[in-house]
Amino acid sequence: MNKVWLITGASSGLGRAIAEAAVAAGDVVVGAARRPEGLDDLVAAHPDQVEALRLDVSDVTAAEPAVRDVIARHGRIDVLVNNAGRTHVGAFEETTDAELRELFDVHVFGPAALTRAVLPSMRERRSGAIVQMSSMGGQMSFAGFSAYSGTKFALEGLSEGLADEVRDFGIKVLIVEPGSFRTALFDSSHAGVSADSGVYAGVSRTRDTVAGGDGTQAGDPAKAAALILAALEAEQTPLHLPLGEDGVEAVLGKLDQVRTEIAAWEKRTRATAIDA
Repeated sequence: MNKVWLITGASSGLGRAIAEAAVAAGDVVVGAARRPEGLDDLVAAHPDQVEALRLDVSDVTAAEPAVRDVIARHGRIDVLVNNAGRTHVGAFEETTDAELRELFDVHVFGPAALTRAVLPSMRERRSGAIVQMSSMGGQMSFAGFSAYSGTKFALEGLSEGLADEVRDFGIKVLIVEPGSFRTALFDSSHAGVSADSGVYAGVSRTRDTVAGGDGTQAGDPAKAAALILAALEAEQTPLHLPLGEDGVEAVLGKLDQVRTEIAAWEKRTRATAIDA
């Protein structure tokens, strides 16, 4: 039986690529976006498979009605893809509370609300999949990306616990950790930027990298989408799926760094028990 997908941020980038891959597989896609007109061409080309839904994921009160509506019309949601998001560059010190909260609304509270909304029906059917679009920044961070990575770290922590909770109900959780892919994520109209004092040279370098990186990313969204579908179909779906050469190298490098730091202090850290 063909699947029913609910994909946020489906009008562009990786969300759009996943939607196209699902349609090519014969599935039904409900593409959610703040500007659903970005899906008009896909809807026109596949009117029996694609529909657009206006949804701002930062409005958590909209999650349950949206999910209820999709289930009422299609009978179920087999795959929820929490993809909507944006990048943000700014020093930790210079990122305001408002900017940080806005990022958490989009990357954490929105996905959490949608996930809670789809779980009862997935549990009842004992099947389904939650795809959390994180980032290599969900495993490591660097100057200028503390706020962005903070939200992705939070999403990954929530998702790891979720995976352990829903496994017995036949529900899969897949955390996708892309590196740089040829999307509009670095486009100046999409990237959030905190005020820059110029104090932190590393942050300035990151700003320059982001500003000059739009349109030059090595990753192919179509190939990423194909791999995501393959991972969901696998008998043993991975919990973490880094994507792209840079994504894989970044995650492996972080794991090596943590192992090295632990080993250097291991003897003393193990000896912190209360003396018998």
